[in-house]
Amino acid sequence: MVFDVAQVRAGYPALAEGFLHFDGAGGTQPAAAVIAAISGAMQAAVSNRGNHYEPARRSGQIVAAARDAVADLVGGDPRGVVFGPSATALTYLVARTLAQSWGPGDEVVVSRLDHDANVRPWVQAAESAGATVRWAGVDITTGELPAAQYVDLVGPRTKLVAVTAASNAVGTVPAVREIAGIAHAAGALTYVDGVHATAHRPTDVRELGADFYVTSAYKWSGPHYAAVVAGPALWETLEPVKLVPSPRQVPERFEYGTLSFELLAGLTAAVDQLAGLTGHAGSRRERLLTSMTAAAGYENGLAEQLRTGLAAIESVTVLAAAADRCPTISFRVAGQEPAETARVLGEQGICVSNGDYYAVEFFAAAGLRETGGAVRASLYHYNTGEEVDRLLEAVAKL
Repeated sequence: MVFDVAQVRAGYPALAEGFLHFDGAGGTQPAAAVIAAISGAMQAAVSNRGNHYEPARRSGQIVAAARDAVADLVGGDPRGVVFGPSATALTYLVARTLAQSWGPGDEVVVSRLDHDANVRPWVQAAESAGATVRWAGVDITTGELPAAQYVDLVGPRTKLVAVTAASNAVGTVPAVREIAGIAHAAGALTYVDGVHATAHRPTDVRELGADFYVTSAYKWSGPHYAAVVAGPALWETLEPVKLVPSPRQVPERFEYGTLSFELLAGLTAAVDQLAGLTGHAGSRRERLLTSMTAAAGYENGLAEQLRTGLAAIESVTVLAAAADRCPTISFRVAGQEPAETARVLGEQGICVSNGDYYAVEFFAAAGLRETGGAVRASLYHYNTGEEVDRLLEAVAKL
């Protein structure tokens, strides 16, 4: 399938500045259509949701459109899409709500591969309820999160299994479907962090077996806003701590305060942008599956180019990742702290991340957190092979 990166890049105005953006895992540049949608929503008359006048109806339409868009993106039900300011905030909301029914003897399972946003909320919620936390280990030599270990970790007292759909540190894509199957067989729920994965491959929450799936729009060309998706029936069983007069119905029950209508307009535009990457026909869901498949193939080619090139540089050590992985690579340059590597590259207009990127447990397990973590180059579908070559040349000179 042909992926026209030049045409895709034309839709991102920030790229005209000439920086090389290898920091997609930390946040992508917004698409022009997203910027226009946000601006348009702010220039039009929009007020809080209601039915008695047009500006109030417009805000309701914006919210409904955004729920439909997220549902199309991840294969969920729009009636189960809950919005919030960030994936971290939404995960804390769900964790606090679920923990109301936990007690001593209950267990939750977290992994050392995950971003801390899918670890600490569960650890803290378990502690507050007197529940036990069990840890799934990561194989640092391979970058794998072995699914077989969950057979021993999950039991009749397990309430929830939290796992990432893709590591933001090294790109590893765990066997989420298999892990979810083990959890469900024991009667446990699954909370899947899709923040990194959603940007890089087609997503189907049902196929993954995710009871909850969280994603952030700024990782896929959109604004800083997030959504957590679950079945409406599951949401109905939960009662968050909330204001007395706030909505009782699902999904509004879980949305605190007035939503950001302009950001939701931008979120919808971002989903439409992704659906149009290849120009194919069909429903938006069908176009998303086609375009994200094409984008994944293109990104994987760039990642292989980068990984092979870095491995060929004698002074560079590339952190291991599973064979099934997103286009995110962490590395270290011998004799140089990661922060210094990022600074030198940054002076050349090359944007990379450094540190532990909030993957605290992973870098602690790797024994690298105390020495600065690593340097991360995270690719996105607007990167090019020429940009990868420039990054490799710059790293080789270090």
